[in-house]
Amino acid sequence: MSNSAESVQMEEVRLRAQSLLSSSGSAQDVKAEVLTLASIALPVSEKYLHLTAEEMLRENTVGRHKLEVLESLSRLVKALSILEKYGCNLTSPTRPRYWRSVKHNNPVFRTTVDAIKGGRRVLFLYGYTNQQIDGLSFPDEVTEPDCNKVAAVTLEVMTLRTEVDMLVKGIHPHPECFEDIIPCLIQPKKTSDDSVVNLLGDLGEKPPTSTPLAKPIPLPRQTQFPKAPKGELFTPVNKQTCSICGISSVHIECSTCIQRLCLNCDRLFHSHPERRGHSRTNLSATATSSASLSTWECAHCTTMNETRAVLCTTCDRPRLATPAITVQDGTGSGPTSQNTEWECKSCTVVNQGSSILCEVCERPRLATRPPVLPAPEFGSKWTCHFCTFVNSKPSAVCEMCSLPSKDSPRASGSHSLQQPPSFTKEPPELGGTPQPKPRATLDHRRQKMMRDDGLALIHQIKEAEKRGVSPEEVYAALSMCGSSSVNPCDWLTSELPHLLDEICAMAASVQANYRVGGSRIQHSVERDGAPPELNAGDGDTKLSRAEAKLAWLAAGGDKDKAVRQLLRDRQVKMRELQSLGFQDVSQCEEALRQSGGDIKGALSLLQRPLMEPFHQRIWLDQPEPPINPKHPDKQRMCRRLLALYDLPSWGRCELALSLLQEPEINYSLEDVVQAVKESHDREFIRRLLNTECPVCLGIFPRSKMQSLTSCQCSVCHECFRQHFTIAVRDKHIRDMVCPACCEPDINDPEQLDSYFSTLDIQLRDCLEPEVYELFHKKLTEHALMKDPKFLWCCHCTSGFINDGNQLKVTCPSCRKSFCAQCKKPWEPQHQDVSCEQFQLWKRENDPEYQRQGLAGYLRDNGITCPQCKFQYALTKGGCMHFTCSQCRHQFCSGCNNPYYKTECKVPQCKCSGLHAHHPRDCLFYLRDWDADRLQALLQRGGVDFNTDPSNDSQTETCGVMEQKDEGGQQADSPCGVQSQPGQAGLCMKHYREYLVSLINDHMLDPALLYDERELVIACERYLMDSKKGEGEDDNAYSARLKKALMEVPLGEKVPRNK
Repeated sequence: MSNSAESVQMEEVRLRAQSLLSSSGSAQDVKAEVLTLASIALPVSEKYLHLTAEEMLRENTVGRHKLEVLESLSRLVKALSILEKYGCNLTSPTRPRYWRSVKHNNPVFRTTVDAIKGGRRVLFLYGYTNQQIDGLSFPDEVTEPDCNKVAAVTLEVMTLRTEVDMLVKGIHPHPECFEDIIPCLIQPKKTSDDSVVNLLGDLGEKPPTSTPLAKPIPLPRQTQFPKAPKGELFTPVNKQTCSICGISSVHIECSTCIQRLCLNCDRLFHSHPERRGHSRTNLSATATSSASLSTWECAHCTTMNETRAVLCTTCDRPRLATPAITVQDGTGSGPTSQNTEWECKSCTVVNQGSSILCEVCERPRLATRPPVLPAPEFGSKWTCHFCTFVNSKPSAVCEMCSLPSKDSPRASGSHSLQQPPSFTKEPPELGGTPQPKPRATLDHRRQKMMRDDGLALIHQIKEAEKRGVSPEEVYAALSMCGSSSVNPCDWLTSELPHLLDEICAMAASVQANYRVGGSRIQHSVERDGAPPELNAGDGDTKLSRAEAKLAWLAAGGDKDKAVRQLLRDRQVKMRELQSLGFQDVSQCEEALRQSGGDIKGALSLLQRPLMEPFHQRIWLDQPEPPINPKHPDKQRMCRRLLALYDLPSWGRCELALSLLQEPEINYSLEDVVQAVKESHDREFIRRLLNTECPVCLGIFPRSKMQSLTSCQCSVCHECFRQHFTIAVRDKHIRDMVCPACCEPDINDPEQLDSYFSTLDIQLRDCLEPEVYELFHKKLTEHALMKDPKFLWCCHCTSGFINDGNQLKVTCPSCRKSFCAQCKKPWEPQHQDVSCEQFQLWKRENDPEYQRQGLAGYLRDNGITCPQCKFQYALTKGGCMHFTCSQCRHQFCSGCNNPYYKTECKVPQCKCSGLHAHHPRDCLFYLRDWDADRLQALLQRGGVDFNTDPSNDSQTETCGVMEQKDEGGQQADSPCGVQSQPGQAGLCMKHYREYLVSLINDHMLDPALLYDERELVIACERYLMDSKKGEGEDDNAYSARLKKALMEVPLGEKVPRNK
């Protein structure tokens, strides 16, 4: 680069703009620098260091005509705008989520960047160097884009876009820099006089040859600034107007919002609270009248637009649109805009709040109503003040609206405005000169006639809708009936079929006459817009009534126009069918005739013969060959995957085939297809296909794994089925938990109902019918156990609801009776006697009970479940952790307190494993005492106890029944341990149990015999203060602890049989 002043300025501005853009990523921050760079007079090769601007301009300026060059440059401007957005997104601190890739199938990308030459080279400069199947992306090792390089390339893209845009609009300050690159676009400069001459020539007027008038005549808005032909550089007239309304002269210039406004627009625009503080300057009348029309810059994309342009030519945003706000760090908000409807002051049409121009008259939103100036009368012409139609003198009545001239003393009769076919229109008067009528009478008559015609038309439309006739058909029928009294619906029923046949015949005749060279009809068809070469066919044209009816309705009931419309529509449909590969004209015409002109129906008819071999093949009894991933025809396999497995895209099919072709695979096609449907990420799919079962440690796809709703564990189908089959057949309902983590805790009643409701749905298709039926039976019994009237039979395994209040109940299954309270088999001596009294009588009088001795006593006072009240004729010795076989409740058999697996509900409990809180009189602690110490406690309480066996139970072994594990089965059998003298015929374990049961029955406190160490341990267990005071005597210390400990009550749930 040279060391000229322009080069130095170029480098300074470039560095400053590059620093701003790399830090903010906003095009608004470098807008001024981009304009400065575009205005520096340097050759293109020196101005652009990264882009090959000369090559890009030459490649995209195709064509030898100026119009073609301008169209190519316009496409280049739009493509550079899109590339500029890509660069700004990469440099923005809050870049988009999918910034790493650019997809070729994006419609915006295809129509802009891919439509020009050199667009992908710019993406390569940004860093998109990795070529993929569906686009470009950054390399995998690149984690962040090079913001400095991207900012430099983006800055050159913005500068080139600004320069090309100024070249297209003819406002570039140095177009001579592009003479060698785009020679056909650069024209010699014209003087202002030549510009005015060209403008007047475009308007069809002659340039003035004398001194101009002192007060020029204002032209209408459509002709005041004639629109230049597309692609031609327009030289504006040297008159600057308001940038909002485009009509009034400029009087105010605002340096804050960069607007030059007239007085009315300035008052409305700057009345907004957010724009009241703008800096505005009054311009003199001479300055505003002599200033040339200036362009305006889009606040969103910085494109330079013409003054009369209301929307930006690049981004289609309104002229007054605010720039896009870049939200950073989650803060900031843009200015609010009114979204209410507004009424146009010129034509009173209500427009949407977001529109800038009126939808009808296309005048700006803030434009005032244009004044109606009296049209000058030239020679024998005068302008109607009602409809602005130019009439010829000496006529005193307007030929268009039939209203008299304002200055005419005479006027002709009034006629109504042109409306749809009238039914009350009076014939014009013949003969004589029409006499003028009063103005009010004429207006009233015209309004009345319009109202009557409208009401009559509405009435006919409503009547037609009742008969299933559309308003379009009514309107077209009225144009055919005219002013006759024939009902349009009756005419549609009787005459329309003949008219449609006539239209079809006329269209066929036109086609035939054209093929033989009928010049008159040919010119008629050409004049209506159909090219002659498109109306030729190889055979007779076959048209249907449905097509003729659509053409007749589109023509508004005009028969001749309907013929031409019918031929045009048929030709368009024929072209579309031929573009789809159906070249036989006769077959296409026959298909269109049979389908009534419907393209889809015609395609179905044309494709039916082509699909016949395929239909025959798929209906054969031979099985379809399996899909072979290694088949050489990859596209055929992909098509079969799309047809059989309903994959979402072609890329997913290719991904499934590539996974199946990987070495050492052990999963099926169905597993791969199911995984590909869930994701397109190859690594994620591999994880789905290789999931380890935590039970059998096998590898299975995720689709063949099953999980419960209570946890995140996933097990294979076989382990899931076997686990719940065994749990239903051999275990309790509460054992039906996850085989991996044993969740959830079914003892929690809140989770119980919801868990079993979802488990029932999962087991329905998993278990065998008989196992599933057993599961329902156990689930029903578990629900019935919550009912206090539900009883389990002590003779069998059945349960039932007892509605009575008597002690004696009979099982409906085994027909045996038992006591509803103590659950003992019923005996006649239990009648009208309480359970305690009956038990005492049985001890004293029953020989069998006396023969069993203390073994029978321990059996009858066995274990009772505190939750379901089910009784077990078993002793409490051995392990104190008991699990009820009916309700699976876990409790201590000595105190009936529950066992907790994890954290319990007792406050300040620090135990986290399996534990229970036992009172001090529980068998859990007293079973460790010697028999002598237990006997001493009973003697201290005055309770008698046995030391010798009864006479009928003289045995050498203990006969207490216990539950033992014999061959994997739980069975009840005698203890069988050798009995010692002084143990009442029992083993030491059961004799201690017998003594503890007497202690519990008489509520004796074992703390009476505690030593100092046991007192301290018991106090700590009850969270009591066990510290010894200073100088406190040992006896006093023990007495104090014993007194405090005995204030704590004994176990409330300890079974006591008095």
